[in-house]
Amino acid sequence: MSRISNRSLLRMLSVLFLVATLALWVNPAQAQSVPQVVNIYSARHYGAMEPVFQRFTQETGIEVRLSQGSTQSLLERLRAEGRQTPADVLFTIDAGSLWIAAQEGLLQPVDSAVLRQAIPANLRDPQNRWFGLTQRARVIVYNPNKVRPSELSTYAALGDRKWRNRLCFRPASHIYTQALISSFIALHGEKVVEEAILRPWVANRPQFIDSDSRIVETVAAGGCDVGIVNHYYVAQQLARNPNLPVRVFFPNQTEAGTVVNLSGMGITASARNRDNAVRLLEWLATTGQGADASTLPGGNYEYPANPAAPVNPVTASFGTFIIDPQPKSELGRFQPQAIRLLARTGYK
Repeated sequence: MSRISNRSLLRMLSVLFLVATLALWVNPAQAQSVPQVVNIYSARHYGAMEPVFQRFTQETGIEVRLSQGSTQSLLERLRAEGRQTPADVLFTIDAGSLWIAAQEGLLQPVDSAVLRQAIPANLRDPQNRWFGLTQRARVIVYNPNKVRPSELSTYAALGDRKWRNRLCFRPASHIYTQALISSFIALHGEKVVEEAILRPWVANRPQFIDSDSRIVETVAAGGCDVGIVNHYYVAQQLARNPNLPVRVFFPNQTEAGTVVNLSGMGITASARNRDNAVRLLEWLATTGQGADASTLPGGNYEYPANPAAPVNPVTASFGTFIIDPQPKSELGRFQPQAIRLLARTGYK
């Protein structure tokens, strides 16, 4: 019997080791042990998001890691980090901010038949760089013990002198205010918005309160009679106390319609976990939509972007309304003008 040389034996052992290593590498069970994650920069720091992401992780095995901040601060982080950003997804509470991020090359297009089918074209970027997931109507809230609905009509009509010292608004620094004024500029032009809306509003000496929830509470308590808020803040409080003296009024129903903004997501241009990010967006646009308290819009009383998803009953009780049909991109396109105009008119 011939002997095997030490060199041949070493070569055989090396080959066996390589085969064993490759077997482990292609073994599905072994592959599943590698952590699957998706990293989100989120400006949405309220609502029932934790249960939503926990449910996504349970169903997919993909861990969601959140880093939170204001919309402006998250955009600054993405700009500063560039290609080194750890973020896979940008999640904002304003379509205008998503538009800005896309224009600056911070987001990448996503070719997904699931997303195209689930999210209507007017609620997503034409180049599929971002997708709306929920809709939030910017409504008038009023105290029915002090105001009759017949006294209300449009956003601009709140500039009538009868509302002096009776109004509550969000300050100029908040994205909700900037988005609303951007929509006005897109529709009417800067001069009309300044003279027919903002200056009359300011002349009525509104209270500036940096919280939609507190505006609703202030209206209910009689601290002011009328405010402008996102509809779901009213729904949240009515769900807890149906007898709370606050009601929703949809403005501009005989004109362009009520302004509706979006909460939505885009995948960052340098996403390291792109496939997981796409899977998250597709899940949120389909399975993650609905009226159950554990799902995205229902848990926060928003309107789902997916028209096939049910609406929370409290939200549905507000009734149907005409929506301003302007493209959501206008909220970003006119944001710089809106900020300058708010400052020029003394809107605080």
